[in-house]
Amino acid sequence: MKASDKKRLKRADIELTLIGMGTAPLGGLYAPVATADAKAAIAAAWDAGIRYFDMAPMYGLGRCEHLSGEFLREQDPDAFHISTKVGRLMTFERPGRTLPPEPPKNEFDSGWHNGLPFRELFDYSYDAILRSYDDSRQRTGLGRLDILFVHDIGRVTHGALHDHHWGALTKGGGFRALEELKASGLIAGFGLGVNEWQVISDAMEETDLDCCLLAGRYTLLDGDAAETFLPKALARDVDLVIGGVFNSGILASTSGRRKFNYVDAPEAIVAKVEKLEEVCRRFDVPLPAAAIQYPMRHPASTCVVIGAKTAAQVNGNVAWFEQAIPDELWRTLEAEGLIPPL
Repeated sequence: MKASDKKRLKRADIELTLIGMGTAPLGGLYAPVATADAKAAIAAAWDAGIRYFDMAPMYGLGRCEHLSGEFLREQDPDAFHISTKVGRLMTFERPGRTLPPEPPKNEFDSGWHNGLPFRELFDYSYDAILRSYDDSRQRTGLGRLDILFVHDIGRVTHGALHDHHWGALTKGGGFRALEELKASGLIAGFGLGVNEWQVISDAMEETDLDCCLLAGRYTLLDGDAAETFLPKALARDVDLVIGGVFNSGILASTSGRRKFNYVDAPEAIVAKVEKLEEVCRRFDVPLPAAAIQYPMRHPASTCVVIGAKTAAQVNGNVAWFEQAIPDELWRTLEAEGLIPPL
């Protein structure tokens, strides 16, 4: 596989490169990222042949859409595709507008170290989805947004507020707004961008999803989605972009980070990583290479989105993705009970 190879989405009818550039780290996830480093990372992705860029208003509270748009505006608009997200509005207080108190941070939200000076406000209603689309067009300065993902809807994310937000998306017109944007030709497709596969499964019963981004739930450490959800997505022709392949860093062992799902990794997870590393060493394969390539073994997966903060990290990710891995490695991981069989 090459990072620049492409796969066509079945419903949205556009081609995405097998690696997408994830921009969340450029917003200052875990640590500040200098503007020069962020721009160099985006340019390195382009130079490596990556032509799919994933962003969100949340990432750096608007910063990543600004940085990505600045670079992409200088490229041939027919040469790349982008996805961004809806469900959070970037806002601020002013006369006539008082913001509600900030809700407690959920377990997936680590904050931003050099984000822009805005507050995020969850809103999945019809008007908010359309405003979010408008705002992202303005922040990126691009003439087209290809895919819109409903961002971070789900019970784990919202807790007691989930039913309220789900109602706004389903009964309050959020999905209807996305359907209208697609019908008008303003986007190629839409879906969910979440850490919870269960909510994608629920959404499949509400509307015709085109493509979804699932983060952290189909990895070497978390096969929770494999048994029931991936077959359902495949049967419904819902393409899956797989994110979070390092589960927040612990599978990218060269980074030294022991984060799992955005928090410090528990001992059981660290122990499993050590077992995975031991098997990979037998085949002279770096663990991060196995982590990046693993989701692509399943036919439901269209591509992987990998975040990076520097050009060196981008180039390292591409090298891991393109490294040859013998089939015997996967068979051994299956035989030792470290991954589920296909």
